[in-house]
Amino acid sequence: MSSQEPPRRRVPKPARSGNDGRSRPASRPAARRPGSRNSRQIRLGSPRPRLRLVSLGLTLVMLAFVVRLLQVQAVDASAYAAKAEKSRYLSHTIAAERGEITDRSGIALATSVDAYDITADPSMFTADFTKVPDAPEQAAALLAPILGVESAVIVKKLRTPDSPRYTVLSRRQTPQVWNQIKDLKRVLAEKASKASRAAKGKAAGGATVSVLSGVLQEASSKRVYPNGDLAAGILGYVNAAGRGAGGVESMLDKQLAGEDGKVTYAQSGGRRVPTASSRETPAVPGSDIELTIDRDIQWAAQQAITDQVKESKADRGYVVVQNTRTGEVLAMANAPGFDPNDVSAANSAAMGNAALQDVYEPGSTSKVMSMAAVLEEKAATPGTHVVVPNRLHRGDRLFKDDIDHPTWNLTLNGVLAKSSNIGTILATGQLGKTQPEANKVLHSYLSEFGIGSPTGLGYPGETQGILAQPQDWSTSQQYTIPFGQGLSLNAMQAASVYSTIANGGVRIEPTLIRGTQGPDGRFTAAPAPKKTRVVSEQTAKTVATMLESVVGDEEGTGTKAAIPGYRVAGKTGTANRVDPKLGVYKGYTASFAGFAPADDPQITVYCAIQNPTKGSYFGGQICGPIYKKVMEFALKTLQVEPTGSKPARLPVTFKPGE
Repeated sequence: MSSQEPPRRRVPKPARSGNDGRSRPASRPAARRPGSRNSRQIRLGSPRPRLRLVSLGLTLVMLAFVVRLLQVQAVDASAYAAKAEKSRYLSHTIAAERGEITDRSGIALATSVDAYDITADPSMFTADFTKVPDAPEQAAALLAPILGVESAVIVKKLRTPDSPRYTVLSRRQTPQVWNQIKDLKRVLAEKASKASRAAKGKAAGGATVSVLSGVLQEASSKRVYPNGDLAAGILGYVNAAGRGAGGVESMLDKQLAGEDGKVTYAQSGGRRVPTASSRETPAVPGSDIELTIDRDIQWAAQQAITDQVKESKADRGYVVVQNTRTGEVLAMANAPGFDPNDVSAANSAAMGNAALQDVYEPGSTSKVMSMAAVLEEKAATPGTHVVVPNRLHRGDRLFKDDIDHPTWNLTLNGVLAKSSNIGTILATGQLGKTQPEANKVLHSYLSEFGIGSPTGLGYPGETQGILAQPQDWSTSQQYTIPFGQGLSLNAMQAASVYSTIANGGVRIEPTLIRGTQGPDGRFTAAPAPKKTRVVSEQTAKTVATMLESVVGDEEGTGTKAAIPGYRVAGKTGTANRVDPKLGVYKGYTASFAGFAPADDPQITVYCAIQNPTKGSYFGGQICGPIYKKVMEFALKTLQVEPTGSKPARLPVTFKPGE
């Protein structure tokens, strides 16, 4: 046997015993995943963290919704309500009815009739609403010729981004215009309805509304002048915005316009919802204005001056008729004129009131003021002898009368009757010991007669004339101003001068407004005009008698103004005219002024024509007949009877040595 021992067999250790001393079987080795060595057992994670995370996320989302809800319903509730109301409700202005303008008898010279403002809802012209990509262009092409508005203007109003749901396409259109649009809308709506029915069942739908569905209307009013161009210079006109743009319409726009109202109502699809609530502030109508104008006398004056301006191929002319006792203007006519119903066709040069806005040198009609000053200052009497040479050298000039003549032996009355420039210079030279003193005295009388000051009418654009201070009179002015050159006035001022003499030497500011009648029907008379004593009653009567010689004496220059049965006082005027474009003397201003009956004056008429180029240019020849026509008509219209008294015949000339 070998000396080596065979290997020992391992004997397993006995199993551990428990506390109870009993043996336990050996534990089984852990199962191994195939192909894996020393693999560890994987246990599932807990779901609680994930649930917590999801819950937190949902809580934050809900919290955001709650915060937003509180903001909308509580914090910003009023703002959102206002936005919603703005989208649902429309606010429109209710135009106040403009007051009427009437003549002194209540006859309408300017009134308002029913009309429509054509409006639109721009949101109803979008492609989404109409299913037409160029709906604004199509609508504009249809509306432009009806409304008289350029197509591009309409397109801009209908296509403006973020535009409100209300825009005005055209104001104050006649009912006939709206009826034309309404008929066109109906025709297009029927076509759109047929197209919509034909398109049912097809992939591409047709238009369901017409391109004019969003065109609407609002009741308004339109200014109308029933007598056309009659008194247009006085009345003025109303512009596209409905405001007075000239004349009385502008001067009293606030009273005429009244106060606009406002209405807010719910709308849907561009139409008012009748069952929804609305808020309305009613409009307050404007007041009616009653003028002092007599429509018939205004017509006679306008007709007479228009005919003569055409016949003489003159630039323009004016006639003023005034009540000598009250200062009320009975007529103020201009030629050429314009029709305020169609301002677009009017000549801009004729759209004002030239009788108040033209300023010009009056010429010999101004001599009545010089004579009144001489008589009032007792520098002479109507019978004072005045030797009138053919030429008179004064200062740096040689003065003459309208015609060449031998030396005239005239009375002061004759100087006025024959309208002598030289005689007037000589007479007014007696107003002071020196020429500067005489200038100062004459200036004070011219100012008192209203020259160089507003008439008192308050008319827009009225000129106050030009009268320089006496110390500023040039060498020639101090001799030309006495016979009406070198100072300027308007036709109303010229008429007022004669009304002052006719009224016994008291100047009454002219008035054009008799009063107003408010919406309550109450009539309020205009304030009493200002009165100023210019010369004494005796001086005024003497001047009136001298003015009768101009018309009634065979040697007078105004014989064409005589009216059978009436005593007429008047004066002619023929002045060198300053061309407004060139600024130099060119042409003439012909005029005539007077009143009747001379011994009981009630009416003054003044006429002037600028730059007559055909026929005579003398005031007595072309304005004397106008005076006669208008005065005769006014006397008959106002039912003024002749006094029947005989005129005093003052001498015109004297014989040397008498």
